[in-house]
Amino acid sequence: MVFPNIKTAIDLSYDTADPSGKNKAHRFDLYQPAGDSAGNRPLIIWMHGGGFKFGSKDDKSNQLWGKFFAQRGYVVATINYTLSKKFPFLNFDELKRSCYQGVLDAKQAVEFFKQHSREYHIDPNKIVLAGNSAGGMIALQAAFSTNPELAKFAGMPDEGSHDKEPLKVAAVVNFWGAIFNLDWLKNAKVPVINVYGSTDSIVAPTHKGPPLFGGADIHEKAMALGIPNDVKVFEGYSHELHKHFNPLLSGGKDTQARWLEAAQFAADFLYKQVISK
Repeated sequence: MVFPNIKTAIDLSYDTADPSGKNKAHRFDLYQPAGDSAGNRPLIIWMHGGGFKFGSKDDKSNQLWGKFFAQRGYVVATINYTLSKKFPFLNFDELKRSCYQGVLDAKQAVEFFKQHSREYHIDPNKIVLAGNSAGGMIALQAAFSTNPELAKFAGMPDEGSHDKEPLKVAAVVNFWGAIFNLDWLKNAKVPVINVYGSTDSIVAPTHKGPPLFGGADIHEKAMALGIPNDVKVFEGYSHELHKHFNPLLSGGKDTQARWLEAAQFAADFLYKQVISK
């Protein structure tokens, strides 16, 4: 069913210690089907891209996906998370630390929505982590790595030492993100969908240098492990499905059409793995 109209609420906070939302890093926008009487909708938590330095829930792509999935019966929370004051895309150690902080924020968001599931009419057992680029990385690490593993890899103190298991979620949507260690996929059989451009040189689909494994590698490993998964490749397109990626330019109509095509592919996957179960 496609809902013709949606309702939105902006600049809410998933930080229980800061309900007024003064900390912009913990704000979210909520997209819901309008006129919906269901009380147990699946929730998609969507995290933006931007190299852990830039971007926000207000990005054009996030707004497009928030509306798209809400029309298809999901509650969608597009969230902010803590951004680095340095330049993670120029320093891999800082990239690791920034991703770890993003994962902690994602876990905080999941816990918030579980506590407020009745208020937002969501099924706490059907929470999907999703994101593009850096947001996809956060989703992957949160769903498949344990807190001690990721903290050790990032060279950070383990702030969730009581949590020895990956975050329990219903599925992961990874749009052109990557995972640091393919062996982490052994930790959880979480359904995962990967979408990427074949010429992406920002987050390469296959491992080419530092320990960073993109959508092609994740798909191959997931197949070997028997993890429910699917993959869509946009041949001839780069990062964020641009023809030639430019971080200073948002997507034009052609790019937005590809974003919607990717979203429909993800929606078909989630219907089989989340909605119908």
